[in-house]
Amino acid sequence: MSPHALDGEDPDRLYTVTGGRSRAEDTGLDLVTLVVSESDAAPGMQSEHARILRIARRPTSVVELSADLGLPVSVVKILLADLLDRGMVSARHPSSATAEARLPDPDFLRKVLVGLSNL
Repeated sequence: MSPHALDGEDPDRLYTVTGGRSRAEDTGLDLVTLVVSESDAAPGMQSEHARILRIARRPTSVVELSADLGLPVSVVKILLADLLDRGMVSARHPSSATAEARLPDPDFLRKVLVGLSNL
């Protein structure tokens, strides 16, 4: 992101939104990580957190949340880390669910190997 991309954003607001934090803990979130709300917004919750919970009622990527909120990805990751810690959202990389499904069963591979060696 170029330095000019945040020219229209008030740095004081970003500081306030993140509680002064400049980095999220290592949560494993990247741009395509899918986030899903696990609960509704609570009264008195920070407005950005509440908006994330509303937007993420369906699986939504981190980059989509950033665009919808009009906030830098780094700030959205900090907000998501807060929600993850509270169990209000779940996150997973889109390839993590399908990676295991694509691997063939080891027993099946052994049977194929035995069948091929018998030919």
